[in-house]
Amino acid sequence: MSILSTQAITKTYTIGDRTMNVLQDVSIDITAGQFVAIIGSSGSGKSTLLSLLSGLDYPTTGRILVEGQDITELSEDELAPLRNQTIGFVFQSFHLVPSLNALENIMFPAELQGNSNAQQTAEALLNRVGLLDRADNFPHQLSGGEKQRVAICRALINEPKIIFADEPTGNLDTQNGRAILDLLLTLQKERKTTLVMVTHDPAIAKLADRIIELSDGKVVPNNE
Repeated sequence: MSILSTQAITKTYTIGDRTMNVLQDVSIDITAGQFVAIIGSSGSGKSTLLSLLSGLDYPTTGRILVEGQDITELSEDELAPLRNQTIGFVFQSFHLVPSLNALENIMFPAELQGNSNAQQTAEALLNRVGLLDRADNFPHQLSGGEKQRVAICRALINEPKIIFADEPTGNLDTQNGRAILDLLLTLQKERKTTLVMVTHDPAIAKLADRIIELSDGKVVPNNE
C-alpha cells in the first residue's frame, strides 16, 4: 500500500532574472513500512525532495499525497498537525532546543498534542536508546551521538507513520554514525514505520529496501 506518492512534482527557484529547476517531473510511490534511500550527487535535489515530501515546502507544480491526502492543497495551519502527528524528522544538525533538557526536547512534540503520557513515553524512549541517565542534561552537555539519539526519540514520540531523515549520520564519526544508523533501522522495523532517508553513503543506501537516485533534479530510471 502506498503511503507517500508524488505526481510530476517540479520545484523552481527564481534568483534575479535566473530560473533554476531543482526538481523536474518527479513521480514516485513509496510503500508503507519501507526504508527508502534517496541518493545523488551534491545539488541533485535530494534535500529539496525531502523537504517537499515532508510538507516543509511546496512544489512549484505537481501533487504530493500522504495517505491519499494532497498536502499541496493544505495551508500552513493545516499542515502543522500532519507534521506533528504523521511525520517525524531526524536532521543532520540535530535541531534540539538548547534551553530544554534531553527529556523535555523529546516530550515537546507530544505536549503540543496534549498527550498526558508525554513524560512517561519520553522516559521509555530514552531508556530504549540507553540515555535515561542523561534525561536532565542539556544539549551542550551531550555528545554528537547522544544528541542524535535524543533527536530520534523526539521524532518517534508521536508514533509517526513516516520518518524523514536528512543525512542523520553526517555530523558524526564513523563509529557513532554506524550506531545511530543501526538504532534508527532497529526502531523503524520494530514500529513498522516508513523511513525515507537522504544519504551520500553508498553503504547506507545498500541497506535500504529501495533506492531512489536523483540526477540534475530527475529520477534516474534504472533505480525507480
